[in-house]
Amino acid sequence: MKNFDYIAVAKKVLEIESKALVKQIDQIDQAFVDACELCLECDGKLIVMGLGKSGHIADKIAATLSSTGTPSYFIHPSEAIHGDIGMIDEKDIVLIFSYSGETEEIISLIPYLKKKEIKIISFTGNIKSKLSSESDIHIHVPVDEEACPMNLAPTASTTTALAVGDAFAVALLERKGFTKEDFAKSHPGGSLGKQLLLSIKDIMHTGDEVPVVYSRDTLSKGLIEMSQKALGMTAIVDEKDQLVGIFTDGDLRRTLESNIDIKTTKMRQVMTKNPFVLPADTLAYNALNLIQEKKITSIIVTNENKVIGALNIHDLFRSGLM
Repeated sequence: MKNFDYIAVAKKVLEIESKALVKQIDQIDQAFVDACELCLECDGKLIVMGLGKSGHIADKIAATLSSTGTPSYFIHPSEAIHGDIGMIDEKDIVLIFSYSGETEEIISLIPYLKKKEIKIISFTGNIKSKLSSESDIHIHVPVDEEACPMNLAPTASTTTALAVGDAFAVALLERKGFTKEDFAKSHPGGSLGKQLLLSIKDIMHTGDEVPVVYSRDTLSKGLIEMSQKALGMTAIVDEKDQLVGIFTDGDLRRTLESNIDIKTTKMRQVMTKNPFVLPADTLAYNALNLIQEKKITSIIVTNENKVIGALNIHDLFRSGLM
């Protein structure tokens, strides 16, 4: 077995599965359209079922549908038989994935679904199966052969079912006009969710955490404030608490090179005037882009020129945006 050609096997599997996918393009017909329209009219939820490998596909499709604007739940057929079928009501639609269309646990559920007049959409590779004939809409997902050399292990069939399920979810997504903003709302912890939902106010330092000194204060006091608050800068305000400047680590390095007396030098003498500021409702993602564009490391957050918060590049990093 030392000369076993793993690459040849991998290429053969990919060739078989890619051919199955290409063939499926021609299988998409009016039944697919009818299934989409039925789901769009649904006042309830989509219940997705499948057993074995088809169950894994069904579970994934349910998750994809839910995350793209179509509330869906996966119910295991065996659990449904023993009570979970009570979760399904008359307003729901059941999507069933079963390549053979003859899975015993699924077939046993059909009389109950029919009695409650629940619509059934099935995805099978057997157009003559019990499931396909009992379904309100049947989507044919056949393959010529599995990638398994014994033609037994579900491989090409599950790949095709997954692809058609994805096509179904995306078709509904586009028909509903589902946007990036909608997607972000259902994925608040994901990268896109953070880009579109996370604001500066959600991550900025506030209150006593914000380093602030008066313009009349000495540089030594400003350095103590910077050290204690550890944001790499301090805001400078006047007697009316209006922001007039900023003093950063970079300003400190330049100041120390001048050999000035930190105990007598006033902050107004060494601060950077007209600092870059942002309002609290600025998206954190936009703040990150601005920091990178302006080549700065800290931002003062203001409201009517009064300091209400501060953050630096490390805060943005911890938020998961970088």
